[in-house]
Amino acid sequence: MAAPLTSKPLVSDFASSVSHVPSTYVRPISDRPKLSQVETSDDTIPLIDLQGLHGPNRVEIIRQIYHACSTYGFFQIKNHGVSETTVNKMLTVAREFFHQPESERMKHYSTDSTKTTRVSTSFNVSADKILNWRDYLRLHCFPIQDFINEWPENPVSFKEITAEYATSVRALVLRLLEAISESLGLERDHISNRLGTHAQHMAFNYYPPCPEPELTYGLPGHKDPTAITVLLQDQVSGLQVFKDDKWVSVYPIPNTFFVNIGDQMQVISNEKYKSVLHRAVVNTEKERLSIPTFYFPSTDAVIGPAQELINGQGSPAVYKSFPFVEYWDKFWDRSLATASCLDAFKASIT
Repeated sequence: MAAPLTSKPLVSDFASSVSHVPSTYVRPISDRPKLSQVETSDDTIPLIDLQGLHGPNRVEIIRQIYHACSTYGFFQIKNHGVSETTVNKMLTVAREFFHQPESERMKHYSTDSTKTTRVSTSFNVSADKILNWRDYLRLHCFPIQDFINEWPENPVSFKEITAEYATSVRALVLRLLEAISESLGLERDHISNRLGTHAQHMAFNYYPPCPEPELTYGLPGHKDPTAITVLLQDQVSGLQVFKDDKWVSVYPIPNTFFVNIGDQMQVISNEKYKSVLHRAVVNTEKERLSIPTFYFPSTDAVIGPAQELINGQGSPAVYKSFPFVEYWDKFWDRSLATASCLDAFKASIT
């Protein structure tokens, strides 16, 4: 029998007091994680060493990036230039944020997806018919000075540490965008230029232990609305990617990031690179923390396939050009779904 509904909006404020998943979180049998059927990653996830990206290893690293993006849509990176100290401070203060009293976290609670700093739960509470076992803090972080004043005041070091981390990750993202551009045979600055003035968001995802992890998700299968996403995880497994018609667990490796291609990169590359389906599952024993950095076009940008990937290669445009804001509104208008928003932006076949 399903547990009764809870009056607490955040999962972390009731998770430890329930022995069953409340009915609002229970997936239909056809849409459950089937955890026993998930494969282990082993060598499935490419690990790319970025050491020497701006030196003698550049050609080889770009070849590896091309292979990872065209074959998998995701890869892990090491020697990425974000210091271990910066990473550890970010994980520590993020965990401290979620361990604060309910009253402190709820200061930022909102179900309004247009707010640029907010704490919420599930994905889009206003649209989700079944809730997800996840609380999160989401914030905009570029340009930092435009948003830092609305970030949480507590923990007291949160703003400083988050600003340092966001700045370091943005520098990494810009290097990756150049390398991905080159891997497609484009000018190094092509993708960056297509993203307008750029936008960067972060989410701090908190997944409490769950009494019945086989009945629910932290986040169900979905594709990211980004150009690319750079994910920092703690050492608790939970991320899974869909590859060759099966779900594969991604085991965290210390001092690495997980990078995945998002919908906007799929468009710009004219589907040479595909946005990847991924999900988060939960467990009975340990809380899990993940911190994705989402890198987007600015809302005034117009997104479409690179002309160089259409003309002269016998490849018709898969997508029409569209204002990014149209895609963005469509993405947040719904619950998180396996189906991509991109179908609405396909080029008409003549």
